Amino acid sequence: MSAAPVLRAVLAVSAARGGARRLAGLAGEHPPGGARRWERRNHRGHVVTLLEGPVAALAVAAGSVAAAAPFRSAGLVAALGAGAFGALDDLTERAGDRDAGARGLRGHFAALRRGRVTTGTWKVLGIGATGLAAAVAVERPRTPAQLLDTLAGGALVAGSANLLNLLDLRPGRAAKVAAVVAASLAVGAPGSRGAAAARPVAAAVLGACSAVLPDDLAGRSMLGDTGANALGAVLGVAALARWRRPGRLGALAVVVGLTLASERVSFSRVIEAQPLLRELDRLGRP
Repeated sequence: MSAAPVLRAVLAVSAARGGARRLAGLAGEHPPGGARRWERRNHRGHVVTLLEGPVAALAVAAGSVAAAAPFRSAGLVAALGAGAFGALDDLTERAGDRDAGARGLRGHFAALRRGRVTTGTWKVLGIGATGLAAAVAVERPRTPAQLLDTLAGGALVAGSANLLNLLDLRPGRAAKVAAVVAASLAVGAPGSRGAAAARPVAAAVLGACSAVLPDDLAGRSMLGDTGANALGAVLGVAALARWRRPGRLGALAVVVGLTLASERVSFSRVIEAQPLLRELDRLGRP
């Protein structure tokens, strides 16, 4: 096994963790627009801060710098682009959008058919464009086959961003899922090119998650759209690094399937109904 990917992974974890700690300190002392702008109520009605989101997004971007080309630029595009469009939704979503039931992909597109453009619609379009840009950075398409691979890759990055956000409904859930998926993408047989390429990108996600998890699990903060979209998008880039066409299409099928299922089934209810999933979901909470 080459030492370079391992060294890059170590640097990615260090950059993401260190960056998150510094950014959390700065955000706590000087919250952009004031602390109240970032306050929301969680599922229990407790006031939490969304500042964890931009901290996670910038931290995973910092960790992505340690990856090799072309995944370095793809990771940066994914983290910053998805994080920015997530912040748009976090900070500007109108109460009327929530009251009108404009939640989830189906809700936003239903509102669009009625002539109402929600901030969530802009986010969906923006993250779609971000995913495509990240995939272009990886593929640099020159043939029809490469163009199709790029479109599928863009869908995987964007879909991963959206799916992780759908899981951010309980303290620590999205960050724990992101960490587990990142670890699985980083593991591979000795000499595996895919695992070696994915390892630094996945390590950036692990570093960011490990830094924000304590406050998230304690119910003091949450990722929000900003953090969950950024982490999910970078997981999508790690998947592009890990697999070629068959693996990517398989991952995309899983992402699409779970996203469609979320429109009909509550993930929280499914988790609560399964003892093992329930215990893992609650692990680390007070």
